[in-house]
Amino acid sequence: MRNPQNPLSAFHLNVLTVLFEERNVTRAARRLRLSQPATSLVLKQLREMFGDPLLVRGQGGMVLTERARVLQGMAAKVLEELDGLLVDPEDFDPSSTQQTFTIALPDQILPLTLSSVMQEFRRRAPLARLTMRALGPDFDFEGALANGTVDLVISNWPAPPPSLRRSILFEDEFVCLVDRNHHFTRHPPSADAYLAADHVVPADYAIAHRGVVETHLSVIRAVRERRVVSAYFSMAPYLLVDTDLVFTVTRHFAEHFANILPLAIIPSPIVYPSIQFYQLWHERMHHAPTHRWFRQVIGRMRATGMRIPRED
Repeated sequence: MRNPQNPLSAFHLNVLTVLFEERNVTRAARRLRLSQPATSLVLKQLREMFGDPLLVRGQGGMVLTERARVLQGMAAKVLEELDGLLVDPEDFDPSSTQQTFTIALPDQILPLTLSSVMQEFRRRAPLARLTMRALGPDFDFEGALANGTVDLVISNWPAPPPSLRRSILFEDEFVCLVDRNHHFTRHPPSADAYLAADHVVPADYAIAHRGVVETHLSVIRAVRERRVVSAYFSMAPYLLVDTDLVFTVTRHFAEHFANILPLAIIPSPIVYPSIQFYQLWHERMHHAPTHRWFRQVIGRMRATGMRIPRED
């Protein structure tokens, strides 16, 4: 039961959020620019307010209680909404924000693609933090966007969830990446030979969403030999070296690895639809000044292909 003698404030919510992220009073105090005793006192107040220890000792350090896990998403959501109420969009100054921004994305997004984004993020928001987490088949990204634990999702599914806002980042085409001595480099394959070859394929990285290649093959009722399935997209090029495996992938990804490994790029005998990379976010964050600024920074992402600046 919450103690009415200690009203919950935005300050308490901020401390609560940082404590949940750091799970360490000393590190939280450093981030909050408070003394350790002051931070411990606020934690004590929070425990009294919620009638729960919130953070308890576990193997390897402090862990969240079940009550704290529920509160974590709720506190982040309330703080985001307060930001939207209190900050005039014209007055938002990224240079002073200490907000933590979180992106969920597949590992096929190359570091090179994000480099320009990181440069601007660090230059314009030196006190902010950026967390990047992987998408996976067990990760409920729609729920994470809804409860505020993730700000943006970057992906390339043929049919993204219609309930989410979307902005196209860039387009790309599909090619085949093979070992530089692969017989396909000397004898370009027919569609049948391509399908019969042994392929490296990425594992699905989201619930109920298939990639462009698998979706298109289903549409034309074709099946390829999925000889090796890798949960790590960026590992696939290394598996091609000195083998007869084929990896169907976007051109900008293929060119990056063809420059650092003994690999070759050949045209795909099956013409796949061009692929769009985009950012997704929840409707409730659409007008938040901090979030809008962050989307603009991510929107400067570059890769081979045409960039289309549009929000749905």
